[in-house]
Amino acid sequence: MSSRGIKAWAWVHKWSSLISTVFMLLLCITGLPLIFHHEIGHLLGTEVEAPKMPAGTPRASLDRVLEVARARHPDRVVQFVSQAEDDDAKWFVTLTPTPAPTEDFKSVVVDARTAEVLGQPKFDEGFMWVMFKLHVDLFAGLPGKLFLGFMGLLLLVAIVSGVVLYAPFMRKLDFGTVRRAKRPRLRWLDLHNLLGIVTLVWAFTVGATGMINTWADLLIKYWQYDKLTVLMAPYKDQPVVPAAERGSVQRSLEVALAHAPSMKPSFIAFPGTAFSSPHHNAVFLRGNEPLTSRLLQPVLVDAKTNELTAAPELPWYLTGLLLSQPLHFGDYGGMPMQILWALLDIATIIVLGSGLYLWLRKGKQTAPAAQAAGTSEAADAREGEALGQAS
Repeated sequence: MSSRGIKAWAWVHKWSSLISTVFMLLLCITGLPLIFHHEIGHLLGTEVEAPKMPAGTPRASLDRVLEVARARHPDRVVQFVSQAEDDDAKWFVTLTPTPAPTEDFKSVVVDARTAEVLGQPKFDEGFMWVMFKLHVDLFAGLPGKLFLGFMGLLLLVAIVSGVVLYAPFMRKLDFGTVRRAKRPRLRWLDLHNLLGIVTLVWAFTVGATGMINTWADLLIKYWQYDKLTVLMAPYKDQPVVPAAERGSVQRSLEVALAHAPSMKPSFIAFPGTAFSSPHHNAVFLRGNEPLTSRLLQPVLVDAKTNELTAAPELPWYLTGLLLSQPLHFGDYGGMPMQILWALLDIATIIVLGSGLYLWLRKGKQTAPAAQAAGTSEAADAREGEALGQAS
């Protein structure tokens, strides 16, 4: 590569790295506890546990479950009811002042077998909530998400440009070489380059999936506009179905499961909410295998008549979103993958921190080093400066 080409790539790497580094450090630091959010929840006592019961214990009607949850917050409406992927003994009922999307919500956990309230966890306070909000949107809602998505894009640019710069640099050094006998800046440059290459695939994967996740709200709105609008044509200009006129939610669930008997419930969105239409209970089902459990099948059931309206396949962009979410936090492989994700996260923090250090130290070389022209030290310094100035 010509010196002009190296300078161009160095410029791209320098500014994409500098602009995104502080925010990427924040995301790596806040993302570390989120990798173990279930385990931390157990330690903090915020996870609600269902009592052990024999397999095959009869389940309570979902209508009864919702009735019990509403009794705790009679001034609110149910937006969603959901089940955890690994625990179908509990229903999580989310209640809000209106069906419209809002940050003002209450959660009630109800035993799926006895219809008894197990707890009312508060997901909008505490340490993990602060970590989550900083990681997802910087407490700024959709603008914060899109801003972090742009920072993720700059991270991907920094990774690609870093690889381009690393290739000619390593022709003169064995892979993994850290020149410990040289000046601190060169040692940090070698460590920065080494860890950057080691974490390359992981950082690119997490950066890309994180960027995709920031588009979730927009992708869902586009899906509603692009797909649901056609399905809702027969209901055009009709108001949201009042709660008093709705049929049995348990029956809606049974209709959906009859349509896809090999699947199990993930969550149900009620009329007028973000994932449904004004006229339907949108039952989202998931598969039983590790991979298919992340893919959802929506089934639209008329909220009044409990008749099946449609079961549209999710478009490719929502499928990609659903697959990217667990991959971003290492949720596919249990504890071993979580530990691996945590170690790679820590390594990435070192890469980002060392890159910031290298930039801050640039131009602060000592006088003796600056006067050492013609020595091997000076040659190393010039090489490190040429190839590491982007850091």
